[in-house]
Amino acid sequence: MAKNISERPIGRAASGSGKATWTNPLGATQYKLIAAGVGVIILGFVLLSTGMDAWDNPLAVDVAPVVLVLGYCVAIPFAIMWRGGKAK
Repeated sequence: MAKNISERPIGRAASGSGKATWTNPLGATQYKLIAAGVGVIILGFVLLSTGMDAWDNPLAVDVAPVVLVLGYCVAIPFAIMWRGGKAK
Protein backbone atom coordinates (compact mmCIF):
# COMPACT_ATOMS: atom_id res chain seq x y z
CA MET A 1 0.00 0.00 0.00
CA ALA A 2 1.23 3.52 -0.77
CA LYS A 3 2.38 5.82 2.02
CA ASN A 4 0.54 9.04 2.76
CA ILE A 5 2.42 12.11 1.58
CA SER A 6 2.34 15.29 3.61
CA GLU A 7 0.34 18.01 1.91
CA ARG A 8 2.67 20.73 3.12
CA PRO A 9 3.88 22.84 0.15
CA ILE A 10 7.50 22.32 -0.80
CA GLY A 11 9.77 25.14 0.36
CA ARG A 12 7.40 26.37 3.04
CA ALA A 13 8.04 26.74 6.74
CA ALA A 14 7.12 23.79 8.93
CA SER A 15 5.21 26.02 11.33
CA GLY A 16 2.49 26.58 8.76
CA SER A 17 3.08 30.32 8.55
CA GLY A 18 3.20 30.11 4.76
CA LYS A 19 6.46 32.03 4.50
CA ALA A 20 9.44 30.47 2.75
CA THR A 21 12.47 29.96 4.96
CA TRP A 22 15.94 30.83 3.76
CA THR A 23 19.12 31.60 5.61
CA ASN A 24 22.15 33.34 4.17
CA PRO A 25 24.94 30.78 3.86
CA LEU A 26 27.70 33.44 3.90
CA GLY A 27 28.86 35.29 6.99
CA ALA A 28 30.43 38.69 7.50
CA THR A 29 33.96 37.25 7.43
CA GLN A 30 33.29 35.60 4.09
CA TYR A 31 32.06 38.88 2.62
CA LYS A 32 35.23 40.59 3.81
CA LEU A 33 37.36 37.86 2.24
CA ILE A 34 35.41 38.16 -1.03
CA ALA A 35 36.00 41.93 -0.97
CA ALA A 36 39.72 41.27 -0.48
CA GLY A 37 39.65 38.88 -3.44
CA VAL A 38 37.95 41.52 -5.58
CA GLY A 39 40.67 43.94 -4.47
CA VAL A 40 43.33 41.47 -5.64
CA ILE A 41 41.57 41.19 -9.00
CA ILE A 42 41.40 44.98 -9.34
CA LEU A 43 45.10 45.18 -8.50
CA GLY A 44 45.78 42.63 -11.25
CA PHE A 45 43.92 44.71 -13.81
CA VAL A 46 45.73 47.88 -12.69
CA LEU A 47 49.05 46.07 -13.14
CA LEU A 48 47.88 44.83 -16.52
CA SER A 49 47.07 48.38 -17.61
CA THR A 50 50.66 49.54 -16.93
CA GLY A 51 51.68 47.88 -20.18
CA MET A 52 49.74 50.36 -22.33
CA ASP A 53 52.87 52.31 -23.31
CA ALA A 54 55.43 49.55 -23.81
CA TRP A 55 54.75 45.96 -24.76
CA ASP A 56 57.69 44.62 -22.72
CA ASN A 57 56.65 45.94 -19.31
CA PRO A 58 57.39 43.11 -16.82
CA LEU A 59 54.52 44.11 -14.54
CA ALA A 60 51.98 43.72 -17.33
CA VAL A 61 53.53 40.65 -18.92
CA ASP A 62 54.66 38.59 -15.92
CA VAL A 63 53.14 39.80 -12.66
CA ALA A 64 49.60 40.83 -13.63
CA PRO A 65 48.49 37.43 -14.99
CA VAL A 66 49.74 35.70 -11.84
CA VAL A 67 47.89 38.19 -9.62
CA LEU A 68 44.69 37.74 -11.65
CA VAL A 69 44.89 33.94 -11.43
CA LEU A 70 45.45 34.18 -7.67
CA GLY A 71 42.43 36.44 -7.35
CA TYR A 72 40.06 34.39 -9.50
CA CYS A 73 41.23 30.87 -8.69
CA VAL A 74 42.46 31.14 -5.09
CA ALA A 75 41.11 34.16 -3.21
CA ILE A 76 37.44 34.09 -4.29
CA PRO A 77 36.95 30.28 -3.96
CA PHE A 78 38.77 30.33 -0.60
CA ALA A 79 36.45 33.09 0.61
CA ILE A 80 33.35 31.20 -0.47
CA MET A 81 34.44 27.93 1.14
CA TRP A 82 35.76 29.50 4.37
CA ARG A 83 33.98 28.17 7.45
CA GLY A 84 35.89 29.94 10.19
CA GLY A 85 36.65 28.68 13.65
CA LYS A 86 34.14 26.51 15.45
CA ALA A 87 32.65 28.05 18.60
CA LYS A 88 33.09 25.81 21.65
